[in-house]
Amino acid sequence: MTERGKAVVTIKVDEPHVRVIEYRFAPGGETGWHRHGFDYVVVPMLDGKLLLEEAAGGSRVAELRIHQPYARRAGIEHNVINVNDFEFAFLEIEILR
Repeated sequence: MTERGKAVVTIKVDEPHVRVIEYRFAPGGETGWHRHGFDYVVVPMLDGKLLLEEAAGGSRVAELRIHQPYARRAGIEHNVINVNDFEFAFLEIEILR
């Protein structure tokens, strides 16, 4: 198994109540396994597909559309992989409490 490149993570806003993080992935790049400590919203910056490896052992492909946000609750554990043949990016907005 070959090691995947890591997504480039850039914090855009870091305030006591909210954090905005940009994730940029080369083709095949991944976030690495992580668990979300806060509720969050993802805003795709492009149309594309991401492979979500889930903690229970399954995986699924999510089709994302530019500027079409979705929200998730704290506690989700997964690895996110860019399965496109182009760079993919999204903003993650964490709701800090």
